[in-house]
Amino acid sequence: MSTPENTKPTPATDEELAAASTECQFVRICRKGQVPEGYVRRFYAETDKGQLEIAVARLDGKAYATSNYCTHLDCLLSSGKLQDDGIRCSCHNSVFDLETGAPIQPPATEPIRTYPVREEDGQVLVGVSERDVLEGGPRRRKPPAAG
Repeated sequence: MSTPENTKPTPATDEELAAASTECQFVRICRKGQVPEGYVRRFYAETDKGQLEIAVARLDGKAYATSNYCTHLDCLLSSGKLQDDGIRCSCHNSVFDLETGAPIQPPATEPIRTYPVREEDGQVLVGVSERDVLEGGPRRRKPPAAG
């Protein structure tokens, strides 16, 4: 999938988030072979409501999709490593469960978002909703309010 070129989406308003659908739509992310066993890669879920950056990992033959940013200090999880019990952030070694997103090793204390994954016809499909796209943005945190 393509990567954004100097694009910064504007944060969603509370009204937009309240009106956003939570119904999951499965979108093609990549070919199965683009995420080999034991690796994590960054991809973008392209939807009619915008783009969502995600990390796709393969462990024990199964594909997983999570948000791409650690909840500790927003480091890229796609730069991290997989280990037996989850995905390890490369910045401060927080580890997250790939199924639930729960932090299983500090310093992170908040879970990462996880997304449903299907593999069909050699393709990896990830389920995202309109709300996921609006909340996901390029980073986990919203910019501070002006003023």
